Amino acid sequence: MLTSNTGNALEIMLVEDSLFDARVTIESLKRCGIHHRLSYFRDGSEATEFLYRRGVFARAPQPDVILLDLFLPDIDGVTLLRQLRTDGQLMRIPVVVLTSSDDGDDQRECELLGVSSYIRKPFSEDKFLAVIKRIKGLVISNATV
Repeated sequence: MLTSNTGNALEIMLVEDSLFDARVTIESLKRCGIHHRLSYFRDGSEATEFLYRRGVFARAPQPDVILLDLFLPDIDGVTLLRQLRTDGQLMRIPVVVLTSSDDGDDQRECELLGVSSYIRKPFSEDKFLAVIKRIKGLVISNATV
């Protein structure tokens, strides 16, 4: 997590199998003016390896926020979210779901699992960036406590 509010990059983890959607998200983040570093994964299995710092990810940074698609190969987004919320080390990481799902059950389940935001794709860039800025503010205030 961030240790001060100046100079540190927000560690963002993007888990998205669609290259198009990943590009839209990455371009939006570039325009937001928040200093950040991004780790990008196309499936839930690789994202899990990163989060638990296994193998080649042994020295991986812990993300400050996770941007998570629900429809992923190997391990889907809801399963990954459940796993995060039951792990004492990872349960407090804010998760923003970015999904094309219009299934109300998906949204309710994600909300029960404590997501910071549930955004349907294609998303409004203004809404998305407002969520990221709000989370950055929370991360900074938690790091200074």
